[in-house]
Amino acid sequence: MHILVAGSTGVLGRRVVPALVGAGHRVTALTRRPEAAADLRAHGAEVAFADVFDREALTRVVGRAEPDVVMHQLTDLSAVDLAANARMRVVGTRNLVDAAQAAGVRRIVAQSIAWVYEAGDEPADETTPLDDTSVEPRRGTIEGVIALERAVRELPGWVVLRYGLLYGPGTWFAADGIKAADARAGRLPGGPDVSSFVHVDDAAAAAVAALHWPSGVVNVVDDQPATADEWVPAFARAVGAPPPAAAAGVPHAPWARGADNHLARKHRGWIPTHPSWRSGFDTL
Repeated sequence: MHILVAGSTGVLGRRVVPALVGAGHRVTALTRRPEAAADLRAHGAEVAFADVFDREALTRVVGRAEPDVVMHQLTDLSAVDLAANARMRVVGTRNLVDAAQAAGVRRIVAQSIAWVYEAGDEPADETTPLDDTSVEPRRGTIEGVIALERAVRELPGWVVLRYGLLYGPGTWFAADGIKAADARAGRLPGGPDVSSFVHVDDAAAAAVAALHWPSGVVNVVDDQPATADEWVPAFARAVGAPPPAAAAGVPHAPWARGADNHLARKHRGWIPTHPSWRSGFDTL
C-alpha cells in the first residue's frame, strides 16, 4: 500500500516511517521541515512538504501523492503547549481529513489518547464514554480529541488508536525527557491517580498493524494500569532520580482510571514487547 504519514518527524512518526518501509509499503512522509528530508529519504520514504494549517497547500500535496491510506501522527507538544496540541487535533485534523477526502483516500489511521474517558472505578474500555463534561484545563484536551475522532470517522475506513502515556527514547518519559527532569527536581509526586503506559516502540507497531484492522477505536496500552504511588518511584529509579517524597492526602481525579487493552490484545492480535511499565522502565 501507499501510506502518507502526517507527523513523520514526531516521536511516533520517526518510528512508523521506517517500520512501514520495512513492511514493504510505499511511504510518503509529510513534513514542513526541509532539514528533515534527508533523514526521511534515508529511511526509504518519499518526502512531501506542507504545513497542515495551510489547507490549500495540504490539499494539493495529498492530491499529488494519491495515497491509499493516510496515517495521522500529528502532535504539537515540543513546547509543552496543550492548547497548541488541541489546535493541531482540531484544525490540523480537519484539514488533513478534507485533503484526504478530496484525494479519494478511503482509509485513515489516527493517533489519539487513552486518558480522556469519563470517571469510573475500573480501567476504561473502548465502550466507555469520553469525559465531555470536564472543565478547564482538561476540557481543551477533551474537545480536541472529540474533534479529531469525529473528523476521521468521516472516511469509509478508519482506526483511532487511543495511546497510553508514551515512554521510551524521545518521549517525555525518557532518561533525558521532561518527566525525568521533573523527577530529579522533586516535581513528580506519587498519588492515587491511575495511568496506563505504552512503550513508544509498541505504539508504533500498533500503528503499522492497524492498517489491516477493522474500523473502530482501540486502546493501545500495556497490561498494567498503575497508581502514581506505584509507578513514580520505579520511574525515578530508572532515570537516576531520588525517591519521591511521600504524597499523603493527594486527591484522586476520578477520571484518572487507566485503560483496558483487551480489544487490542485478544481481538486485534497486538502483543506488546513491553507488557508492563515495570520491566519497560528498566530499559530507560
